Parts: sequence; structure tokens; C-alpha cells
Amino acid sequence: MSDANIVIIDTGCANVSSVRFAIERLGYDVTISRDPAVVLAADKLFLPGVGTATEAMKNLEERDLISLVRDVKQPLLGICLGMQLLGKSSQEGKAAVNCLGHVDADTTLMETGNLPLPHMGWNTVTPVNNHPLFKDIPENSYFYFVHSYAMPVGDYTIGQCDYDKPFSAAIQNGNYYGVQFHPERSSKVGAQLIKNFLEL
Repeated sequence: MSDANIVIIDTGCANVSSVRFAIERLGYDVTISRDPAVVLAADKLFLPGVGTATEAMKNLEERDLISLVRDVKQPLLGICLGMQLLGKSSQEGKAAVNCLGHVDADTTLMETGNLPLPHMGWNTVTPVNNHPLFKDIPENSYFYFVHSYAMPVGDYTIGQCDYDKPFSAAIQNGNYYGVQFHPERSSKVGAQLIKNFLEL
């Protein structure tokens, strides 16, 4: 077992067990917590999320996690909705909701032409500038997606996907990282990406 201190932030809006098992399979112990002392002492943080941004931000507020997540200095990986929460705002829900603001981007409903929503299933991700999060992952690898909202491609994009139009499949700003896909459900390449994040 690695002695790294790995914490999944308990947002109350995610099924954290699959993420925990994916990390444990790599030989790491994992703590699930919303305790500020535990979160701030972590070496690496995970911010998973499912549902709507409105509900997720409400949960973060009720659990006094917004300022905590905004202030962490260690690497943090947002997964699926967790990635979208790193942006400025999200249109998912009855009205636009302000998010954490670590990435200068808004999450909007995907424009997919004749393709169905949600974007669900396997799709390829193209890394940008050989980003270390995609180290040792073969070109044109497939990752598993389930979403209807996405961030556009921008300076923060470290991995791009196309579903009629391009969107950000992975992002970074400083110590904040995000992936729109589910690495914990993406077989060997997903496990490699989690390993890469843990070894950053």
C-alpha cells in the first residue's frame, strides 16, 4: 500500500464507492470525508459528482465545503459533474448556477445535431500537448461518458472529445484538474489516468 494520503471529498451528491474501489485497486488507502482538517491534510483530492450543478452547489454550501474546495493547494481531480463545478457557472438546472470559478468557462447544454443526448457510452479523447495526466495511455483510447452538458474547448483544455462538436473532456488550471468522463468506469486506460493523477 502507498502511504500517500488520498481523500475523496464527501459532497453528498456522488456514488463514491466506484471511485474509491478504483483507487484502492491501485494500492492506495482512501478516506471519504468532508472534515476540513482531513481534506487539507490530503496529498491528493477527488471531487466526484452526479446529478445537477444546482443540487451539487447546494450540497457543498450546506456542508460548508465551498470555501474549503476553493482554497485547497494540493492537486484535486473533479470527475464528471465534479469537473463542471470547477467552472464559472452551469446552465444545468432550472436556472444558471454559479460554480467554484477555478476555470474560466461555463457549462452549457451540448449542441449535438442529430446525435442523441445524453452523450452516453465510449468515445475517444485527444490529449493536448502530451499532458502528463494522459501519460502511457495509447492514442485514440476510449473513455466512458454519461452527460448532456459540457465545457467548451479553451486554454484550460488538456483533453478534447468530439460529439458532433468538440468539447473539453479534461481540463486543468493550476492544481485543479477535471475529467468529464468516468475514469473509474473506463477500464485500463481509466485506471492509468487515475494512477497518473496520483503520481503527479
